[in-house]
Amino acid sequence: MKIGITCYPTYGGSGVVATELGVALSKKGHQIHFISYALPMRLTGGYDNNIFYHEVEMSTYPLFEFPLYTPALASKMVEVINFEKLDLLHVHYAIPHATSGYIAKKISDNKDFRLITTLHGTDITLVGLEPSFLPVMKFSIEKSDGVTAVSRYLKEKTLTNYHIEKDIRVIPNFVDTQEYARKNDPYLRGKLCRTEKKIVVHVSNFRTVKRVTDVIKIFDIINKKVPSILVLVGDGPERSNCELLVRELGLQDSVKFLGKQQELVDILSSADLFLIPSQSESFGLSALEAMACEVPVISTSVGGLPELVLHNQTGFIAEIGDVDRMGKYAIDLLTNDSKHRLFASAGRRRAEEMFNVNKIVDEYEQYYEHILNSPRVE
Repeated sequence: MKIGITCYPTYGGSGVVATELGVALSKKGHQIHFISYALPMRLTGGYDNNIFYHEVEMSTYPLFEFPLYTPALASKMVEVINFEKLDLLHVHYAIPHATSGYIAKKISDNKDFRLITTLHGTDITLVGLEPSFLPVMKFSIEKSDGVTAVSRYLKEKTLTNYHIEKDIRVIPNFVDTQEYARKNDPYLRGKLCRTEKKIVVHVSNFRTVKRVTDVIKIFDIINKKVPSILVLVGDGPERSNCELLVRELGLQDSVKFLGKQQELVDILSSADLFLIPSQSESFGLSALEAMACEVPVISTSVGGLPELVLHNQTGFIAEIGDVDRMGKYAIDLLTNDSKHRLFASAGRRRAEEMFNVNKIVDEYEQYYEHILNSPRVE
């Protein structure tokens, strides 16, 4: 198949999944055309005969106060659809990609191609509920030929919030379990901690919904009982508040802010525990990557996390804001080696059996075939 993929190219789960999906599909012989305003962050494997990148060109005019990305993206989509004769266009994160996709679909000379939209999270649970976006959001989803969601939670949220009767297929996020596998290299651990301390890790974009300050409060509880260090990976609007909290709690020597990092496998291979106490999480890709690297996960009971993390098997689940309970769970795991090994192995096994890239890419291929053989939505 000739498949167009549009995503946000920067840090974030939707862009990571879209890029990894395109790369995996290209390895199976499909021709992949990425359409975005910048080269996707994870598209770093060098030249590939089956992968192409089409940059959306943005112009600025004094008349326009804001950049007009939606029509510019739609125009580039039309160009690629017509010239490359795409079979389908798969857009990730509904706003504004699904809207641009619909415009392209109506304009394009290629009347056989299909539009598929994948819903990832805040496009549905936060941004799309803005009154200024909601009608367009609902329309764009309904006019897609196919719609997928990364968790059952997100599917139900979409149907409820937007009063949509359209069939939505749940296809979860995935991980390459060959790439994301624990490296037993003492040198890697020594780069983060030169003493015999436990290593606790959190990875996010430091937005408010990630509750990174809760991570620090949980770690403060852990560190009083179990000598540990906290490794924070990522950057974003809450980082300054987090740094302030670390200083207030006197944890400067025990907390490392690493900023944005590419080599997550090395970091996760050094970790003893992964914390993800989010307020909202449609799937929890970072938690899956941790599980694949044999790191037990402590999470909140929100969104799609309970579909991923099995309580008292691959980690522990607690209510939002219950830092005391999460701290207690963490200490339990970090002081019980046999339980920690069981949880680590169970997490790896679950990643391999349920969320391995080959299994999920097969599901996408089957869904593509289904949509291509179904009547086009006009």
